[in-house]
Order: sequence, then structure tokens, then C-alpha cells
Amino acid sequence: MAKSVAHHANTIHLFTKSDIKTTIVPVTLFALVATPLCSFHRVPHIILWVWLHILQFDVSNQCFSTEEDKRNKADRPLAAGRISIRHATILRWALLPICLLVSLAYSPEVLYASAAMAVLTIIYNECQAHAAHWSVRNLLNAVGYATFETGATLVAGFDCTRLDRTAVLAICLSTGIMASTYHVQDFKDVEGDRLIGRRTLPIVAPRHARKTVIAGLVAWSLALARIWGLDTLTAAVLLLLGAAVGGRFLLYRTVRADQVSFYLYNVWLSCTFALPAYWRLAA
Repeated sequence: MAKSVAHHANTIHLFTKSDIKTTIVPVTLFALVATPLCSFHRVPHIILWVWLHILQFDVSNQCFSTEEDKRNKADRPLAAGRISIRHATILRWALLPICLLVSLAYSPEVLYASAAMAVLTIIYNECQAHAAHWSVRNLLNAVGYATFETGATLVAGFDCTRLDRTAVLAICLSTGIMASTYHVQDFKDVEGDRLIGRRTLPIVAPRHARKTVIAGLVAWSLALARIWGLDTLTAAVLLLLGAAVGGRFLLYRTVRADQVSFYLYNVWLSCTFALPAYWRLAA
């Protein structure tokens, strides 16, 4: 019995394992600093809400990417044969009402964010927008990330029904960053994406795609420094980090190097997510 429970728990964990560093941690950080009403006792609530919704997305997504995952991410549950497509599909649709009900327990506004996430998940996976033009994928990823941030930020506050202007600005800026730079996630998956015929920017324009990363990170670092009123030292650190991460994508082009660069991109991204806290403290 205990072994069976442990096996199933590990299977659930493996669905979201790769998103702990890239989504759960950054979005939790964002939620804590984006709202003026946050309290650290809300951290478990934020993590639970974000994890449930990323689990819903990941199970849905991995039901349609088994062949790709066998090449790129063989430890994922379906690729590794830990769970059947049938049972994964049952889990996928069971998670939808669970996410909605958990969200409703916080407020109708959190429910709206959850419902938006559910619709975007269906568009991206079941409607196969993940196979669309790279610009559509980037936009859907950005809007999806914004729904994570909106729901998590609402959950983080004592008042789960509203966001202040700083939080709204932070979410809008984050959406712009994701829409213009999040193709960085595709460099490490080029082999599997090419295998299934997906036309990501690194496949369509491999040389220019890497140049857009350093250009985007440097441009956003400069823009954010101005928007959030950073002092010279903080602005310089953010700019240097962005330039270093972008430069790494240009110089190191193996799959392993792209994986490391993607994690470093998420470090830069997490730094940008923390900037609303700087703004509030300075004010």
C-alpha cells in the first residue's frame, strides 16, 4: 500500500518536476512582491494554487507530447510508461473542477483566473495551438503566465478580490517580457520539436533567434530600470545579468548548454519579478 501511494505521488511529482524552477518558484516570488497585502503565511496557499494549475496544464500537455518527450524528456510519466494515456486523460479532466473549486474558495476573482487558465490550456493543448506559428505560441505562453500571476497574486493578498495599480503594471510588464523572450525555452527542445514538425523560432530562424534573446534581455533590463526607478547599481546588475544570459545563448549551443542557459534566464526573470518590491520600498 505504502509503495503504491509513493509510486503515484512520484508520478504526480514527475508531471510538474521541470516546472518547479521555471514556473512555481518565480510565480510564487512574483505574487509575494506584487501585492501590498502579502503575508508569508500565504506562501503555502500560493504554492498550492500555482502547483495545482501547472499540474492541470502539464498533464494535458504531456498527453499530446509523448513522442516528443521520449526524445527530449524521457523521465516524464507518460514517456516513461508510469501511467497510461487513458488514466492521464482521466486525471487531466478531474483536475479541472478541482482547480475551479479551490479557486472559488478564495474569491470569484481567483475563480476567473482559474477559468481563464483552463480555457487557455484547452486552446494550447486540446486545440493544438502548441503546433501553431511560434509567435502564437509565445503570445499564448505569455497570456497563460499572466493568468498564473494574476491568480497567485490575488491568493497572496488578504483581500483576494482586487489588485492594485502596481500589481497590474507588474503583470502587464511580465506579459510583455514573456511574449518577446520566452522562446528561450525552445532551444533545448529543438531535436524533439523538429521530430514532430513543430516550427519554433529556433528551428525557423536559428541564427537570428539567438540574437533576439540578448537584444530582448538587454532592452527589457534597460526599460525596467527606468520604469521601476532603479538606482544605478541595481540597474547595472540587472543589465549585466541580462547581457550575460543572452550572451550565453549566443556562445554555447549544445542541448546541455541551452538547458543551463534556460535556468539562468529564469534567474534573470525572477529578478525582474522582484522589482515591484523595490518600487514599493523606495516609495
